[in-house]
Amino acid sequence: MNNLVILKTIAEAQTFCRAQKSLGFVPTMGVLHNGHKTLVERSAKENSATVVSLFVNPTQFNDKSDFEKYPKTWDADLALVAEAGAQAVFSPNFADIYPDDYKFKLTESEFSKILCGAHRPGHFDGVLTIVLKLLNIISPTKAYFGEKDFQQLRLIEMMVEAFFLPTQIVRCPTIREQSGLAMSSRNTRLSLDGKKKAALIYESMNKFETPHDVKTYLSKNGFEIDYVEDIDNRRFAAAFLEGVRLIDNIKLGGS
Repeated sequence: MNNLVILKTIAEAQTFCRAQKSLGFVPTMGVLHNGHKTLVERSAKENSATVVSLFVNPTQFNDKSDFEKYPKTWDADLALVAEAGAQAVFSPNFADIYPDDYKFKLTESEFSKILCGAHRPGHFDGVLTIVLKLLNIISPTKAYFGEKDFQQLRLIEMMVEAFFLPTQIVRCPTIREQSGLAMSSRNTRLSLDGKKKAALIYESMNKFETPHDVKTYLSKNGFEIDYVEDIDNRRFAAAFLEGVRLIDNIKLGGS
C-alpha cells in the first residue's frame, strides 16, 4: 500500500515522527470515510509526511455497549489512508497508551459539561486525555480535525492553548453526503431508510428559525432528541435514530 509504514509501539512512532521535516497528524478511531480522507489529503499537501492513528479509544465511550458495537475495518482503513497520501499509521494497544490504566485523566470544567458532555458523562475526559497523549507521542507540526465534531474541536484547541503545546490545530469543514447528512462512522449502523431520514437533521437545522422548531420537527419524524441548542452563533444538534446517536452543527447566519 504505497509502502505505508505500520507503527505499533510508542518507540516506533517516536523514531519515525522525529525523523520528519514537517509532520501532519490525523487522529482517528478507524471506520474511515471520505471525511477522514479529506483530512489526510490536506495534511499530505501541507506537510512533508503524514501519520494517521487508528485506535478505538475506550475511555471516551460512556456506554460500554457502544464501544463493543464499534465496527473495525482495518484493511479498508489502510487502503484509504494510503490512497490519501499518508506515510504511516500508528496503531497502539491499550496497555501502551494507558500504562496507568487511566488513573490519570484530563478534565475541562466548563465547555465540556454542556451539549454532548451533559449527555455523555466522562466522554470529553477520554477525548482530551487520548488526544493529549497522541500529540505528545507524535509531536506533529499540524493536527487536523473536522468541524463536524465541533465541541470536541474547540476543546482540543483550548487544551493546546492551555498547555502551550507546539502543534497547530487545523480546522477542516464538515464533509457531507449528497443528502446533507454529515459523514460519520456511525452512519454505517443505519439502515438505508435510516440513512435517508438522518439527513433531516441537517435540513431542519437550516430550515427552522428556532431550536424548539427543529426539535419538534425531528420528534415528529421519529428521532429521539438529545439536544438542539444555539451557542455562540452556531447551532448544535444530537439525536438518536434506529438506536444510533447522530450529531451535527452549522454556523448560523451563513458560512
